[in-house]
Amino acid sequence: MKQLALDIGIATGPSFDAFFAGPNEAALRHLQVWVGGAGAPALHSPVPTYLWGEGGSGKTHLLESVRVALREQGASVGWLHAGLLEPPEFDERWGAVLLDDVHLYTAVQQHAAFNWFVNAQTLQRGVVAAGALPPADLPLREDLRTRLGWGLVFHIVGLDDDGKKQALQNAARERGLQLATDVPAYLLTHFERDMSSLMALLDRLDRFSMEQKRAVTLPLLRQMLTHTDPAVPEGKN
Repeated sequence: MKQLALDIGIATGPSFDAFFAGPNEAALRHLQVWVGGAGAPALHSPVPTYLWGEGGSGKTHLLESVRVALREQGASVGWLHAGLLEPPEFDERWGAVLLDDVHLYTAVQQHAAFNWFVNAQTLQRGVVAAGALPPADLPLREDLRTRLGWGLVFHIVGLDDDGKKQALQNAARERGLQLATDVPAYLLTHFERDMSSLMALLDRLDRFSMEQKRAVTLPLLRQMLTHTDPAVPEGKN
């Protein structure tokens, strides 16, 4: 069945609490300790951390959670992603450097990433990076590739279907949302399966259920789809 890509609005901001770790518990705990919080002292070790895994596995969510946590501590960060075609110069006020989708970097971005990395290390600032490939396989200049791989490396594994269902149920409970047990399976069958899209759809369902003052059931989901776009076909039950 062809899965539907819907205009499902903007998801709530990323956070560690909103990340369902599943098989990625070690990476989550490391980053939580690294940024500190909940009364725990921040580690902020200059030893770099690299996260790798397929698209939709949660790497960017974890990076953004680091950025949010550091900003809550009053720290600014350097953020370089593949869409930033003209990266700025390194800023000594940055408390950390975050590099996303490094496997897609252009020559200009690689030059900036290397410069940021070296300056961060010199000033004992942290570096957290993410890409789709393990360090040894990254199509990057050698000096950058080797630096990304010499610290802590975590393979971020995408959730299986049971994990995604559990993540949706957990996220619903955090929102105080009553989610019928058959809704997660329906979402996985009929819509985009990456967690970013699923969580954004859950946010949309949350808002719609509040407007309707009803629990989230399959009939309510179908009503929301019709209300959003009458041309969107319904999937099979």
